Amino acid sequence: MPLLVVLLVLGFGLGLLVSWRRAQGRAAELQESKARLEEAQRVAHVGHWEWNLETNANIWSAETYRIYGLAPREGPIDIAAIGDMIHPDDRAFVFQAAEDALRTGVRPEAEHRIVRPTGEVRTIHSLGDVKRDAAGRPYLMFGTVQDVTDRKRSEEILLQLTQELRRQQAYLAEAQSFTHTGSWACNLATQQIYHSSDENARLYGFDPGEGAIPFERFYRTILAEDEPRITAQLERAIGAGEDYDVEFRIRRADGAIRFLHAVGHHIASDQPGEYVGITMDITDRKHAEDERERLRQLEADLAHVNRVNMLGELAAALAHEIKQPIGASVASANACLRWLDRDPPDLDKARAAATRIERDGHRAADVIDRLQSFYKKGARPERAMVEVSDIIQEMTVLLNTEAARYGITIHSELTADLPSVLADRVQLQQVLLNLMLNAIEAMHDTGGDLTVAARADADGQLMLSISDTGVGLPAETTERMFDAFHTTKPQGTGMGLAITRSIVEAHGGRVWAAANPGPGATLYFTLPIASRTAASS
Repeated sequence: MPLLVVLLVLGFGLGLLVSWRRAQGRAAELQESKARLEEAQRVAHVGHWEWNLETNANIWSAETYRIYGLAPREGPIDIAAIGDMIHPDDRAFVFQAAEDALRTGVRPEAEHRIVRPTGEVRTIHSLGDVKRDAAGRPYLMFGTVQDVTDRKRSEEILLQLTQELRRQQAYLAEAQSFTHTGSWACNLATQQIYHSSDENARLYGFDPGEGAIPFERFYRTILAEDEPRITAQLERAIGAGEDYDVEFRIRRADGAIRFLHAVGHHIASDQPGEYVGITMDITDRKHAEDERERLRQLEADLAHVNRVNMLGELAAALAHEIKQPIGASVASANACLRWLDRDPPDLDKARAAATRIERDGHRAADVIDRLQSFYKKGARPERAMVEVSDIIQEMTVLLNTEAARYGITIHSELTADLPSVLADRVQLQQVLLNLMLNAIEAMHDTGGDLTVAARADADGQLMLSISDTGVGLPAETTERMFDAFHTTKPQGTGMGLAITRSIVEAHGGRVWAAANPGPGATLYFTLPIASRTAASS
């Protein structure tokens, strides 16, 4: 064989070998690339597909099979089987999108549900494109499919959380508006505001629509009289890293003065002065407190007038109470002078007469002291532990002469070891005097018995009752007799029993009236029993 032929044969063989090896290398690279693509699709849950419109054959990647809940396999999958796996409610929509893409050239895209063989429903997103021949006829549709079920669920959860958050924010804003309470967060040291609710801005007279409001604008509204005190309290709280609770006044842009109450909670952080808190408008409460104080003063004035009127009615009895010890003192003084005029003076008898003068002088002074305390005006009620039996005895002594004028006898029925109560002594005297005088007036024409009783009941209350044997209670007025200005007496003001009820209820008790089984009526009132430990605390 000629050498040239041999060389040609060898060269051709080597060329074939090199081409074969190159083909083998490209096949390996293609296989490796295909493996990397499938791994990427598996990680991203994205599969690809091809639909041959001429043969109606569908080619799926392994990940597409997995998305549909099928085992990956070679070869095409029937288009009808694919249609059966689309959720019945979404099937028409998906097919219509494919037809529109073939007709108009728009890239087909659809998000729909599929039903896996296990019955599990998944949501997928499909994006495709169409290839056409030179005549413009479509012959291939291809694209990707992605399982977006978890993303959709996350979006739904996020939407629900967002809606719930907005709902809660709306509730909070409504509650703040209703209660005139604003919330805020800031750094008091650097005067930087992180958060201020709409209601917080409105409390200071600002428009929330203005946007962020500087700290300085808030602070400038504080009245000059209050500013040094507030500054000192805030600086002290910042320095100690403590919470604070302050009340102050502001002047709004319209000139209105408002009372605010701010509570700040210190937040431990790297930056000193970090606080969150609330601010409340307490103007109405302050005005109500002022009004209550004015009403309290008015009630105290009325009670004083009532006491003066009652004691005016008792002038004769009181004169008798004072005249008795004074008369006895005069008689004892005359006797003392006589014993001293003797020769020699009878010092023992003179000393005894002087002792009687001292005793009777104390008796007169006690009556005057009781009158002075009763006439005293303007003092605030002072509660202390009071022995009710002592007050009953005082009122009995004070009213004995008045009762005797009308043939009335005063009795007392007090249980042993009667507990003390926490009360204002003068006010309790007035209650007993009011009720005992009412009982005496009920027996002006008939005489009779007035009984004052006191005992502890099972509810931890001290119950007192004032009973008479007089004309009794008209049924139609029993419910109204404690109302202000209601009276059945021609000369009455209708304030005595109203003041009585006010005093008793202010002490935590109640007052009521009831007809007796026989003649007369009984008025009851209760007072809470307080231990001395509770009173001292």
